[in-house]
Amino acid sequence: MSATRIAPSILSADFAKLADEVAMLEQAGADWIHVDVMDGRFVPNLTFGAKVIETLRRCTTLPLDVHMMVVEPERYFDDFVAAGATGLTIHAEVAPHLQRQLTRIRELGCAAGVALNPSTPLCAVEEVLGDLDLLLVMSVNPGFSGQQFIPSSLDKVARARRMLDGARATAVLEVDGGINRDTIQKVWQAGADTFVAGNAVFASKDAAAEIRTLRSRCSVAV
Repeated sequence: MSATRIAPSILSADFAKLADEVAMLEQAGADWIHVDVMDGRFVPNLTFGAKVIETLRRCTTLPLDVHMMVVEPERYFDDFVAAGATGLTIHAEVAPHLQRQLTRIRELGCAAGVALNPSTPLCAVEEVLGDLDLLLVMSVNPGFSGQQFIPSSLDKVARARRMLDGARATAVLEVDGGINRDTIQKVWQAGADTFVAGNAVFASKDAAAEIRTLRSRCSVAV
């Protein structure tokens, strides 16, 4: 796997031809597939659950990066892992027993991640850095695709990078929200290594070219 990971969000796909969309992502060179699960409670929208994860798993061997925008996420751990999730990322805002929940995700054989909303401080995860496989910094308020990148997120990403490095944590640093060819380089320079891109990939005429462009922006030379 490359050091820079591009994780297209399946939320932006055409669900009438899901298998074709997944095959397209594979051929285009996507590293992961990002799966946004929304419960209509933590965020306004309602999306998919275990059945879609199961369908995606039948279509691909790519890692399924499942972002759980739900309250009481522990209710879904077993089903999502059984469906084929590679990693489960839960929100710190709805995880009062965060360390226990991360431990449970790992016990099930999944990578354990924590997501932070734009207004949630990094100190929310300081005590669990050793339990993290992934830290997701939201650069938009979650719940809707196609939003504009929040500029102040760059400083937060840079601070997150310093926090992880200072603790010698091995967690992936992922950023989700408004990632496109205009924003990705600054986010990469701030220290992120994994990028969720929905509209940028699916709205392009050539997904492979777009993914290559996104990846090429993660370079000092650009």
